[in-house]
Amino acid sequence: MRVRLDYHREGIEVEIPDANLAGILELKTVPPLANPEAAVRKALANPAGSPPLAEIAKGKRTACVVISDITRPVPNSIILPSLLAELESGGPRREDILILVATGLHRPNEGEELRGLVGDFVFEHYRIENHDARDAAAHRHLGKTSHGMPIRIDARYLDADLKILTGLVEPHFMAGFSAGRKGVCPGIASAETICAFHGPDFIEHERSRTGILEGNPTHAASLEAARAAGVDFTMSCVLNAKREIVGVFAGELEAAFQPAVNRALDVCVVEIDEPADVVVTSAAGYPLDLTWYQAIKGIVVCMPAVKPGGTILLAAGIREGIGSEEFTKLCFETKDLEAFMRDIRQEGRFTIDQWELEEYVLARRHANVMLYTDGLDRATQARLLVEPVDSVEHGLACCFERYGAGARVLAIPKGPYVLPAVKG
Repeated sequence: MRVRLDYHREGIEVEIPDANLAGILELKTVPPLANPEAAVRKALANPAGSPPLAEIAKGKRTACVVISDITRPVPNSIILPSLLAELESGGPRREDILILVATGLHRPNEGEELRGLVGDFVFEHYRIENHDARDAAAHRHLGKTSHGMPIRIDARYLDADLKILTGLVEPHFMAGFSAGRKGVCPGIASAETICAFHGPDFIEHERSRTGILEGNPTHAASLEAARAAGVDFTMSCVLNAKREIVGVFAGELEAAFQPAVNRALDVCVVEIDEPADVVVTSAAGYPLDLTWYQAIKGIVVCMPAVKPGGTILLAAGIREGIGSEEFTKLCFETKDLEAFMRDIRQEGRFTIDQWELEEYVLARRHANVMLYTDGLDRATQARLLVEPVDSVEHGLACCFERYGAGARVLAIPKGPYVLPAVKG
């Protein structure tokens, strides 16, 4: 059977033998909102646990609106115009509103990429700046969380009279779900805070997993940081498989977040009878599969769908390389994954972005990993301690030799957007 996987912008079709294909795990079919712009206006006027934004904005002189960076396909061109109009209706003037891109430790979004991120109108009429986690002087210290994580947040956000977070609620492989409190931490936090937020005690905790909020220390630390920084209003959305809006949620930080999570669960959870020998998956295509750093999410989230000792076969474009300079260097220098896991527990041993390699090791402890990409040469792939294959079909042939001709295969075309769950 021909199965189309999300792969960079163009997608890729692969052939999986009918006799082996145990199922295709897709996001549930949820119809889009008939009028998303009207839904945004309604959410702004009738928020959860909060007065309407226009009322909150009255008398405020300045505002900071935090948006996600290019790694999240947030429909900003639909969300932002109405939100900004509400702000201006009785609050800050347009020139006193800052849109702050929550890059975390990712690269900045500039030029035409930034235009595409926010839409023509917002790009041409509003001040937009990127967060820079590495600029220590641009952050202020707000104390520590109950877990001892230092809270250092972008001063531009802290100085605003009105603080607003926007985002996309979807499964997140560490914090359970994205958006909400994550707009502050790690979105606009300092490198020091982000590194502590991704420390081994958080990353390797059994509850720091996709779809889990209760008892998740990563989620808890992010929420504490957001509370310390202050959040006056939030707006987030949920998308279906076609990246159409199926829900808009606005209001108080937590009151608006849980309904959005519930809607995301309606879309993303797919039950299976049992794990398979092989999972063929993606990193959800552009923009999430631009780097190996981001593509690892496609490996981690699908783990419940593969048997221990099975194989995850990932197809990802990886057109921008490995990731940050620190992550690339770390990947190339790591020759033994378990030795790496021991090393990061040593005092004073910490590298920016090490947490993504740590997540990869947790996945590798569970299953083998094969990679198909045309974005990296075979020699580079081998240095990542992954098994390179010439095509998905080539990888499947290797798996059938490994597990037998009757090996069961599950396909997840949209990778980390789908949350597999074994029935019961």
